[in-house]
Amino acid sequence: MAQRHLDPTAGPVPADALAGYLRARATEFLRALRLHRETGAGAAASEDSVEAARALRRAARRISASLHTFQPVLDRDWSESMRPELAWVSGTLAQEHAYATRLDQLLLTLHRLSGPPPLPQPPQPAGSRAAGAARVGAGGTPSSGASVIPPPHPADTPPPHPAGSRAAGAARVGAGGTPSSGASVIPPPTDPGTSANGNRTVIPAPDRGNLTVGAAKAGALLDRQLTLARTRAHSTALQALGSSRFHAVADKVAVLASEVPLSPSATTTDLRPLADAARTRLADAVAALPLLTAGSPYNAEALIHGLSPDPAPHPQDAPWHQVRLLLRLHRYALEVCHTAAPAKSLLAAGEALDRHRDASEAAAAAAQAARTPRIAPATAYALGVLHADQRHEVEAARYAFQRSWQKEALGAL
Repeated sequence: MAQRHLDPTAGPVPADALAGYLRARATEFLRALRLHRETGAGAAASEDSVEAARALRRAARRISASLHTFQPVLDRDWSESMRPELAWVSGTLAQEHAYATRLDQLLLTLHRLSGPPPLPQPPQPAGSRAAGAARVGAGGTPSSGASVIPPPHPADTPPPHPAGSRAAGAARVGAGGTPSSGASVIPPPTDPGTSANGNRTVIPAPDRGNLTVGAAKAGALLDRQLTLARTRAHSTALQALGSSRFHAVADKVAVLASEVPLSPSATTTDLRPLADAARTRLADAVAALPLLTAGSPYNAEALIHGLSPDPAPHPQDAPWHQVRLLLRLHRYALEVCHTAAPAKSLLAAGEALDRHRDASEAAAAAAQAARTPRIAPATAYALGVLHADQRHEVEAARYAFQRSWQKEALGAL
């Protein structure tokens, strides 16, 4: 694949560009820290405090990534001691946001899979045929032109079924067209748009009865587990922000905002080869991915491995997570050397890998919840369906990345 290097006609990129970039990011870090302290960060943190924590993470990531990519032009001892501390700050502050996002994603997916709750039916008097006489015109005939089958007697009425189930769409009809308590359920017609008597009808959704029963308990279990994890992550972040370790990092960032420790050879160093090296590492990692397999929107082979009950993290996900980190390093290197925004295909590839990471972690959370002892079978079934849905989302994200990366490669030609 052709490599997209920096424009050779634009001239060399001096180390002063890196120094200015680091000073700007350090200023953002200090500004976000001050806002975070002013807005408060207790149990009822405000929206401004959440945004300040996000800005802290963003600035810490960019400084740490720049120290990694352009380490040859920086003081070696300083950069090696500073980079892991910034990674610790960014990772600690990201945990609370990650748990909240994961919980929202899982609950929304459960609601989508289980469908809306069934509408309550008005009570009917014993022996009433009001439902059978619905939509009757003035002449005693149905106003819609279609015949209406009278409802069964209360003694023969089957139990209510969840919305969307096939049992709700197929009444227990006897041979003579009247309800029969001992008759079997008639399956839906083979033509998806035609009923047994030739009228156009709507085929009900697949059976969601068991999923609807277990979805509520599964959602409550996930909410309890992830909310507890989020609370612990919030407490850990507060303790980290008040620790002497964080204050030492903030002091170093304050010095960085005014003075960048460059190496003696930085005055004659061009930053473009270092940025191209970041791009090369990314391209090599992408080349190791099974992109031909990910080129299919439905990767059955990967799903077989993804639905494995093994509690360990899926080995297929690790290379994709590594590519996500390398893509982030490449983007930040372009920010140092370029003033223009990165290509849309590169941004789309990063968004696809973010979706991949979120879906894989959500699937792992659903699998972990399903291992809770003594849960009901319906709850375990709902969590299993949720886990499978998130693994499908993982494959969809891989497919989206493969398409975006192809566009990025074509743009390099």
